Amino acid sequence: MPEEKFARYDSADYLKTEEDIAAYLEAVMEDGGDDPAYVARALGVVARARNMTALAREVGMSRVGLNKALSGDGNPTLSTVMKVAKALGLKVSIQPGA
Repeated sequence: MPEEKFARYDSADYLKTEEDIAAYLEAVMEDGGDDPAYVARALGVVARARNMTALAREVGMSRVGLNKALSGDGNPTLSTVMKVAKALGLKVSIQPGA
């Protein structure tokens, strides 16, 4: 029986519009908003969808440094998250819990 090969799945490949990105981040916050690594990884997915190199330049970091910070294994500062969000045209807000 021949071995099956599968293409690597990357959510960034499906984030084509602002609506796609908003829906993705909304789902991330509903599913794992209490986990900073999960949220950072999601921002990394959006950053890859939007050109990580240009984004890194805009926030004043190296591409490698930004990629590491948003990998889920990194530990980005709130300052980094805020800069990335702003560069992506997003606004971070805090709302009362349910």
